[in-house]
Amino acid sequence: MAGAASMLNDLRAESDDLDALVAPLPPAQWAQATPAPGWTIAHQIGHLLWTDRVSLLSVTDEPAFAEVLAQASPHPTSLVDAEAAQLADLPPAQLLEDWRSTRAALHDALRSVADGRKLPWFGPPMSAASMATARLMETWAHGLDVADTLGVTRAPTARLRSIAHIGVRTRDFAFGLHGLTPPTELFHVKLSAPAGTDEPHWTWGPEDATQRVTGSAEHFCMLVTQRRPRSVLDLVAVGADAEKWLTIAQAFAGPPGAGRASD
Repeated sequence: MAGAASMLNDLRAESDDLDALVAPLPPAQWAQATPAPGWTIAHQIGHLLWTDRVSLLSVTDEPAFAEVLAQASPHPTSLVDAEAAQLADLPPAQLLEDWRSTRAALHDALRSVADGRKLPWFGPPMSAASMATARLMETWAHGLDVADTLGVTRAPTARLRSIAHIGVRTRDFAFGLHGLTPPTELFHVKLSAPAGTDEPHWTWGPEDATQRVTGSAEHFCMLVTQRRPRSVLDLVAVGADAEKWLTIAQAFAGPPGAGRASD
């Protein structure tokens, strides 16, 4: 995996791409419904703003972060939804400016994190590079919701490699969320990289593994962030455990997601 500096460059680029999508929108369009039930474009940006704020607390004010963690503990999903809804009520220009300033402060703070320091989070503590990767994944996923709403097709980039890496690394987490014992065997995952990247494929796991997953990196990232149903993706599984994984894969924290229904 890339180091913190490289990951932060990717996070900044991903955030800027989403910013460029929403910045020209008239205020009324921020109220347009997205594929996430009950969430408008403003909710999507509000959610990113709130999670960036909380991430910044993790880096700069651990006692304040602990208070947020305690508040979220009984009903984390409800808190996330409530915070997104509250921020969605802001005037779009203010919401966008708040997100810009907060994410810039977060990126700068993460660059200053000392090597070896672990940052508290809602799950296990993580390094600055891991936090940047998680923010990249979430920014890409919510950005995809916005792009879908606007009818925009975004070209996949090399930044997907880090998101796919989280998807592979969270295999056992996904099984556990569903009360299933994770497979003991490592899977081989081979994903076609986006055009223009340095390598034709990205791979994880032993070449001789009997359980295998193949397909495009973009579709794999859509699956593990639950932005597309399996039925419309090009992913192929070999082996019963690999097939099961593709029905429950989830790279984000929290309870099992409902996914997206087929059209």
